[in-house]
Formats: sequence, C-alpha cells, structure tokens
Amino acid sequence: MPDEQLLELCGSVEEIIFRNDKNGYTVLTMFCDNIAVTAVGNMTDVSVGDDLKLTGTWKTHPGYGEQFAFQLYEHTIPSTAESILKYLSSGAVRGIGRATAKKLVDAFGDNTLDIMQNQPSRLTEIKGITKEKADAVSAEIRRIFGMKEVMLYLEKYHISALEAVRIWKYLGDSSINIIENNPYILCSEAIAVPFERADAIAASMQKPVDDESRIKAGIVYIITYNQNNGHTCLPMESLIKKAAAYLNVDTDISAAAMAELIADSTLISDTIDGQTFVFLPQLYRSEFYSADRILMMRQFPPERITGGELALQVFEQDHDIHYAEQQRKAIIEALNGGLLILTGGPGTGKTTTLNAIIQLYKQCGISVMLAAPTGRAAQRMSEVTGCEAKTIHRLLEVEWDPNDKPRFSRNESNLLKCDALIIDEMSMVDSQLFESVMRALPLGCRLIMVGDSDQLPSVGAGNVLADLIASGKVPVVQLTEIFRQSMESLIITNAHKIVRGEMPEIRRTDKDFFFMTSPSKEDAGSSIIRLCAERLPEAYKFSPLDDIQVLCAGRKGDLGVTELNKKLQAALNPPSPMKTEIRMPVYIFRVGDKVMQTKNNYSLPWTKSDGTEGSGIYNGDIGIIEKIDKSTSSAKIRFDDKLVTYNSDCLANVELAYATTVHKSQGNEFNAVIIPMYQIPSQLCYRNLLYTAVTRAKKILILVGNAEVLRQMVNNDRKTKRYSALKEFLGRSEA
Repeated sequence: MPDEQLLELCGSVEEIIFRNDKNGYTVLTMFCDNIAVTAVGNMTDVSVGDDLKLTGTWKTHPGYGEQFAFQLYEHTIPSTAESILKYLSSGAVRGIGRATAKKLVDAFGDNTLDIMQNQPSRLTEIKGITKEKADAVSAEIRRIFGMKEVMLYLEKYHISALEAVRIWKYLGDSSINIIENNPYILCSEAIAVPFERADAIAASMQKPVDDESRIKAGIVYIITYNQNNGHTCLPMESLIKKAAAYLNVDTDISAAAMAELIADSTLISDTIDGQTFVFLPQLYRSEFYSADRILMMRQFPPERITGGELALQVFEQDHDIHYAEQQRKAIIEALNGGLLILTGGPGTGKTTTLNAIIQLYKQCGISVMLAAPTGRAAQRMSEVTGCEAKTIHRLLEVEWDPNDKPRFSRNESNLLKCDALIIDEMSMVDSQLFESVMRALPLGCRLIMVGDSDQLPSVGAGNVLADLIASGKVPVVQLTEIFRQSMESLIITNAHKIVRGEMPEIRRTDKDFFFMTSPSKEDAGSSIIRLCAERLPEAYKFSPLDDIQVLCAGRKGDLGVTELNKKLQAALNPPSPMKTEIRMPVYIFRVGDKVMQTKNNYSLPWTKSDGTEGSGIYNGDIGIIEKIDKSTSSAKIRFDDKLVTYNSDCLANVELAYATTVHKSQGNEFNAVIIPMYQIPSQLCYRNLLYTAVTRAKKILILVGNAEVLRQMVNNDRKTKRYSALKEFLGRSEA
C-alpha cells in the first residue's frame, strides 16, 4: 500500500470538541474558506480563534464522517478583530469572559492583543477592569504568547508541540535566548531531546564543534547511551577517548570537559580496582545505597527462628516430601538468616524449595509478600505457589510524575508491611529497581531472591544478581541436582548441557526438543511459518497466538524479528475487508494481531472484564489488538484480562509479537518455542542467550536452521560485559 500524500489545510479554530490534557489528543472544528472542517490529532495549547496550518490526510470515520487527521500543525497569534474576539471569548485567557472580550475588541480592534500584552494600563479604560486585573490579564497573555512564540520558534527545528511545551515549562519566557545561547540545554533530562537533534540545531546555528556545551552534552549522551546498554558506569579513560572520536575533537578537550562535569557533580567519579570510573549521579546513588542497605541487613539481621531443623523435619513428614541436601540448606538458611539468594537452572527444584520456605514462614507467623519484575512472571509465581504475587512496580505502588517518570509510594517513609519479601526472576531486576525495593524494605525484614544466574542480565542498567553473588556478602545456595521427573524432559537436560558448554542432544525425535535442519535461510523461514500456522496447531492443538512464540537473537535480517513478524502476520492474520488496519512506521497493525509493549508505561489505564480498573502496561507484556479506529489512529489491545486504549503516540511503543527477541522474552514462558539458527550476528551468538531462549519453552522447543550455528553459540561463553559497581561497594564495607 503506497504512502498517502500529505495535504495542507489552513483556517481558524471555531470550536474545540475534545482535548486530552495528558497527551494532547484534540478534536476541533475550524473554518477553511468559510467551510467547517473537523480535524483530529495531537496538539497542545491551541485555542478557539487561533489560525492554524495543518498537515495531514483526509480520513472517513464510520460514525463521524470525513475528518482531517493532521500529523503536524503550525499556528499564528490571532490578528483580526474577529479572530481575536473568538479567541478571547473562548476562555483561553483567565479573567476574560465573553462580555469583557467584546468590550476589549470594540475598544481596541485589531490591536487588542498587543495592548493587552504591552500596554496593560490602557485596559483600565474598560469599565470593570481594575489596575490589578489589568496587570494579571497582561501577565497571563504574556505567558500564553510566550509559550506560543517558543513553539513557533522551535517548529523550524522540527520540535513537536508536546516537546515545545515541555521546553517552555522548563526554561520559561527566556527559552529562545537560552536555546540560542546553548542548544544543548535541550538534551537535559527534563527536556530529553536526543543529542543528535540538538547537535543538528547547533550546527544550523553555526556553533563550533569544540563548543564547551557540545562536548559536555556529548559526554553525558555517551554515558546515557551506554546506560541503555546495561552499564551503570564507564571507565573514564575509555569514555574520554570515545567522546573525542564521536565529537571529532582532541582528547584533551574531552578530558577538560569531563573534569568540569565531575567538578559540578553532573557526573560522579570513583575508583574501582585501581581504575577510575564515571557514573551518572542517580545510578551511583542506586548502587551505593543498595550496597549500604544490604550491609545494614547483615549487621541487624531478623530474629533467628528457633527449631528450624525440627520444623523442616515435621514439614517433610506431614507432606511426604524428602528434600535434597541443597534444598534443605536453602530452607534452613531462609529460616535462620535474613538474606538468601536461591539460584539454579530448570528442573532443580527452585519452586519446591520456595514453597517450603513460604509455608514454614507462615507457620512461624511471618507475613510474606511475593513479587517479580514482570506481569507474566508474577502470574506464574502466583500459580506455582498458590499465593498472591505482584509485579515489583505494583508492590511498591508506582505513581508517575508530570514527566511520566515512575516514583514509588512505598519508600523509607512508607515501608512495606511484611516480615519477608520473596522476589523471583532476580536476573531481570536492574540497579534502580533494586534500590527502590531496598528503600521500601522494613528493618528486620527477610529478603529471599530467586533467579537463574545463567540467564541474560536485566534490560535496565546494572548486574544486580551477578554482583550480589560475586560479592560474597549474601548467602547463596545453588541448586544443581536435576530431579528424576525433570530428567524426562530433553528441554531441561539440554539446557543444562548448554550451560556446561556441551552440545545438546539434537537427534532425538521422540521428546520435547527438536532440531530441524534447513539448507538456506529461505527454507528456514518457510519452515518456521509452517510450524506456526499449520504443523504445531494440527499436531498439538496449540494456538498460534497464545501458545507458540518465535524467539530471535536479534531484529535484523531475514530471520530477525522485524521480517519474521511481517511474514508471520501475513500467514496468521492476513488482510481482510473485515479487519481494520493502521499503518505505523515499521508495521501495519490490524485487528487480531499479536503485539508487545516495548517500553514501560505506568500511566496507561486499563479495565478488566469484572470492572476492575488500574494503570500500567510494561515492557514485554503481550496482547491482542481487538479494535482499531483509523480516524483517530487509536486501538484497543487486550493484555490477558486487561483492556487498554492506545492513542497514536502510545502505539509508537507497540510492535508485532509473533516473533520477538530473546531479551524481550525474559520472564515469560510459552508452551512452544521456535528459535531460528541461521546467520546469527557474532555479537549475539553466545551461550547464555541460547540458554535463556531454550528455558522459555514449557512443552515443545524447536530449533530451525544450521547445527553449526548452534555449536558456535554453545562454545561461546562470552558473558555480556557490564560495567557496574554494586560488587565493589559491597566489598568496601566492614573495611
């Protein structure tokens, strides 16, 4: 389907029918050549009487008829007496109603707004307007027009209206002067314009490449970019060289800028193993606080449970269970101490051990809370323990600030009400989330952390589980014995072989682990589509949407996430006159598609079928599109039992999910998993990525491709290198 040609529409706003103040979505009527037109799209601070130029396309809404769906808009300050009267009568200016608006326009005509802004004393010529009111009205009109002036100024740099409002709120009336003096202020955390865009704006202003503000912003950009790759810090020497190369300046210039950033506390430096590292302040505080809190828990442990050994023996007798040696060790450690990391691969009895700890805690009158990083992981935790488990965000009662950044109601001033907290899937917990947990933990509360240390680390910055284990400051029990019933699963036994660096058994065809050899990537792609659309549904009655998941190492290439999603969509949910669809930058979405949220959105409201309401859809959540409204570029998506309405902005953080990356699948399990094994990029061809993918499968695992690629992944024990400091900070204690 070819891209639609964009059109321009000019006119004056007659009526604002609807506006969502949070995201700016607006429905309005405007007059264009004396013809009333309905326009829909995202805009901020537009009022009746404004003259607009809209850029978009005509759409037909099934209920409301023809509408102009705009993607861009420009507006000018009303200039004629007629448009000024409409503008002031709309209530856009606080303190001015319809009657006063008419008096003002009758008195001052086309000059009304100029007089209101620059000659407030003249407003007292109007009966009923005091000097105080005149000053207040003038201040308000200057505020409104100051923001509009900033928006108009920024339009030439392709800064959106929502971004422009954020800039104006942060920089105020001096926005234009500040930006012209230092365009890199746009990269600040409060504004969050990407560095490349700020750099392009600076270049258009002919700012020199060695401008001090540019070098500082570039350094912060690089360390922030690497935070998104999992690092909480970077070696200073390496960072100086990278910044110099990226910014095309000498290293002494980037070194000088680095020194100033550290001097003014924009960045923090610290020495780890004789090498200087640089941190963003928040990440430094996160790791330092978590380490300090762990050490406090060691110094002030909870009261020891007496008779733990006897209690376990009685529990075994009552439930006709005999725990293995390492399981018993973990249970006793959980009863005796306040801290425990329980780790182990699939089939080693983590769940059985965890259930014993929970039941024995309850027998001893210890109140227990359960949590996991994702909704799917929390749901699974609830199912296997029979106890309510929440996402960590929900446990900490997440809220969001005006910039949509999370903050938690549970903290040092409002502690969790429990005697023990158990967190599953700890490998997925990043440094800042772990800090938030530690801040909300009551003194004397027990903390049991469960995870698989051989899985991939968290998507967010940090290496929490690995650092805690390596520090030696937290008791660790690793379960290694595979129980007999689990030995029946080739998925489990092969997963353990992969961890040990051994080639998995791929010749068996009578178990749950299969390898399908494909001579080419084209053949592998065709095989994957047939497996999803025909073979697995026919043989096992698996639903292609609910039960089957394709997991890819990366996004690019014919067997990457993007291309496979398009091919699987064509096979599983082809176009139909009965299915509404909407074009997005990468994919076409249509009703019935399987999709995934790609970024935490704490403010998205949802409703369950029983009427329960709440908010928050998280990175990795998988849902089905139930409805699409093309006229408003919106969609309704159901995540399990939660129905969510997405506007066009929110849809930018949704992608097709017939195939997804291994990283995005963490915390989820699927009845059937299919993994392409063909031309995997070298940086993604390593052991613990393969292991993580394999352990997502519950009933069936199928590898499709080249056995040599499988061998390369098994042999490559390169761990994803992450720079972090939690282990170092833990080691400094008690020194």
